[in-house]
Amino acid sequence: MNADRLSGQVPDIVEAWAALQSKVFIKPIRNEQEYEEMGQLAHALKNHLQGDTGNPLADLLGVVSDLIGVWENRHVVLPEAEPREVLRHLLETHGLKQKDLADIASPTVVSDILAGRRAISKNVAKALAVRFRTDVRVFL
Repeated sequence: MNADRLSGQVPDIVEAWAALQSKVFIKPIRNEQEYEEMGQLAHALKNHLQGDTGNPLADLLGVVSDLIGVWENRHVVLPEAEPREVLRHLLETHGLKQKDLADIASPTVVSDILAGRRAISKNVAKALAVRFRTDVRVFL
């Protein structure tokens, strides 16, 4: 798109952006409260989408997830603890329940991991690392 044509569209873009901002919080995360709000939005979008990657809101979830990832890379420090305690910490800080990891492992498996009855397998560790944007070694 050439710059002259884009500059003519800026007023329309401003209007559309203002309309979107009046409905949903989308901006760089600047503090803990905004981080929590963005996490709630991501959770609501995931529940709405139910894995439907063809839904136009899937792209919005991608943008929201990226904003959360930027914040977490700068501000979230994982505890030096056993893998199950790191997982517990991540569930709590993201406001997730065991069932929210059903795409990675069954709630029973997650429960067994958190209770110390089962170790985290390599496959589950890899999936958790992707989900929480962290190094796989924290789960092994």
